[in-house]
Amino acid sequence: MASSSPSSPSVPAFSYQLWKYHVFISFRGVDTRKNIVDHLYKALLQRGISTYKDDETLPRGELIRQSLMKAIKDSYIAIIVFSKNFANSSWCLEELSYIMKCRDTRGLIVIPIFHKVSPSVIQKCGEALFEHKLKNEKKAKSWRKALVYACSISGLETQRIANGLLQITYDIDFTSAILNVKSKRHEAKCIEVIVDTILERLHQDVSNLNISNVNGNLIGIEARKQGLISAFELGFDGVCMVGIWGVGGGGKTTLASSVYDDISSNFDGCCFIKNVREESCNKAGLERLQEKILCGVLKQEQVHVTRVEEGKRMIKDRLHRRKVLIVLDDVDHLDQLEALAGSENWFGEGSRIIITTRDQHLLVAHRVNVIHDICLLNDDEATNLFRKHAPRNGRPIEDYELLSKVVVSYAGGLPLALNILGSFLCDKDMNEWRSALARLKEIPDANILEVLKISFDGLTKVEKELFLDIACFFMGREKDKAMGILEACGYHSVIGIKVLVQKALITISEDGEFDMHDLVQEMGHYIVRGEHPNNPEKHSRIWKKEDVLKICAMDATMVSANKKQRRWFGLNIKQRVKATRLLPEMFRPRELSGLTLSELVQKQLWDAYKAGDSVMLLPENNEMDYYNSVTRLDCGTSHGYDQTADSDDEDEDEDGDTRLNPVPKEAEKNDRIDREILKMLEKGKNKVEVEVVDQMETMEDRIVNRMKGFLHERIDRLEDKMVERMDMLENRMMKMEGIVVKRMERLTNKTVEMEGGVVQRIERLTNKMVERMDMLENRVGDVDK
Repeated sequence: MASSSPSSPSVPAFSYQLWKYHVFISFRGVDTRKNIVDHLYKALLQRGISTYKDDETLPRGELIRQSLMKAIKDSYIAIIVFSKNFANSSWCLEELSYIMKCRDTRGLIVIPIFHKVSPSVIQKCGEALFEHKLKNEKKAKSWRKALVYACSISGLETQRIANGLLQITYDIDFTSAILNVKSKRHEAKCIEVIVDTILERLHQDVSNLNISNVNGNLIGIEARKQGLISAFELGFDGVCMVGIWGVGGGGKTTLASSVYDDISSNFDGCCFIKNVREESCNKAGLERLQEKILCGVLKQEQVHVTRVEEGKRMIKDRLHRRKVLIVLDDVDHLDQLEALAGSENWFGEGSRIIITTRDQHLLVAHRVNVIHDICLLNDDEATNLFRKHAPRNGRPIEDYELLSKVVVSYAGGLPLALNILGSFLCDKDMNEWRSALARLKEIPDANILEVLKISFDGLTKVEKELFLDIACFFMGREKDKAMGILEACGYHSVIGIKVLVQKALITISEDGEFDMHDLVQEMGHYIVRGEHPNNPEKHSRIWKKEDVLKICAMDATMVSANKKQRRWFGLNIKQRVKATRLLPEMFRPRELSGLTLSELVQKQLWDAYKAGDSVMLLPENNEMDYYNSVTRLDCGTSHGYDQTADSDDEDEDEDGDTRLNPVPKEAEKNDRIDREILKMLEKGKNKVEVEVVDQMETMEDRIVNRMKGFLHERIDRLEDKMVERMDMLENRMMKMEGIVVKRMERLTNKTVEMEGGVVQRIERLTNKMVERMDMLENRVGDVDK
């Protein structure tokens, strides 16, 4: 079978709409297979040019002939390598005849290459054609016509390149160029010129480019792509590492693929490494990824790496002089970057390394040159993307307009969600749409959440808890106030929140409030509900009022210390209470972050603050029923809350309402003691506040003084450096002046010398003129005589 360029992700997707191959090579194997053609074939592949090479060692047959004819049809450019024995092969002549036919009928571009032979020699091949004529006169005639036709197309002569002068003259829309070539490696230079010529021709028709590795007609991709390309082309002549960062499903891989396809033809070698996170988890995963980079860039079939350190050395040694394009997709650990693209000096000047990740910290830690924040789709782009999956049941799209807006709003500009939901709803009728959307509000799509959950799985245990608390309780809350509560709950919230922001799980709005994508928040709720979505008693967090009311019994409210790992924040619950006991005997007020009770008058507080005895809370006038409003209730030690009915302390009247038992006589005495304790606590609190203010002022003065000292030191150092730089500049100016003076002196001396030489030459010329005049006078005198 004929061989073709292998399909590989490292070969740029530089495919045209009507052609499968960029180049088809026709040649005489005996003359050129093991030299210029093989080298040319490899060079074309290394530059990302899809190439088909006919191998003459293949057995001849009708199937082989058909496959080659089809390959010629599917090619954009045909290169014909003419050599000494080209016309001796009937197979080569048949191939040539079909190529010239395709040139006339299909617009195939033909570039003849005359290897160690001139066009005139090929045109004359009378002896070879005579032998073919004896076998088949009709074919021989058409072959001769094709030979003359091909030789009339000005192409490339390798011998002229080797001799130091190349003149390329294209017919039709080809231009002329003259290149001076001085190289001992003639064949290598010939190949370089041929490849550059083909690339130039391909780039002239870049408008026909069709991205094959990325879905066509991508919504909003062009503006994002140009923004990224501009970012890493601006001011970076050397190696540039670019990071694409954002939430999962936001289009990072799609953007990287599109940019890769657009610019890969400008590099010596290219490689697209997908799913780095998953691949590196396998046995010897990093070693295999290093092998993929080396094989993809160098176009080698097999490279073996035994250890990561060995792979690092191999990448640096083999690629440090090559201009390469490498994409590392879905990176989630710093060791992956250190193993695959450890430093800029691993790659040649002009190289570009593109990294996609969900963790901004990785890019900062690796000192990436450009960090590009992925932009989600706006409403118009999201609507257009969703319309690509319009209903296929014959109903007009307008009938689904309102429901489409609901889906677009739910997706929040996330391309992954729009694609998944669009594919799911595309063949559903309107009733099924309504049902599906109603279900999504209760149970989000598992495929979307699993993609988003990858970022959550990469967090530590404490960071996971912090994220879930923010997702359930603090969305839209002021960051500073929320952080105060989180710090009281035992979190180191400053560093934890920074990690969540870097992993694109949360954002801080311009107003200083916590924010996150709606689907990311849904993911947090989904994780909390876990395997018991309809049983809030088993949830670690309660954030819905209806779930709290399910847990709290209607006849009593008891805060229990027995339920661990349950939290509720910021709930405003108004509920009729028919019990005299609100708080349990094991209640510890020191562990309470915040508690506000309204419409109640405290008749009895705790007897001993540290002992934590039971607390009785009664209405002011012993009214039959009252309301309790808890505006914020949080247990800093993550104690849960439960409720039990306590009917021992209440009696029902004739109307069925609840009356409260009388207060014990000791209550008044206890009230006085408690009031004194509260006054003492208030005085202590005021004293502490004064001390804190004093300490803060002292700290502020210290900070100001240190900053002043630091600034003065910096200014002094800058002044010293400026003086040093000025001295250096003065010295350099003096040196330059000396050099200029010396050069002027040398020029003056040379001028004087030249003047002397000119005078001498004038004198010599004058003398010669005098001699010649004398001779002429003598001759004139002789003539007169």
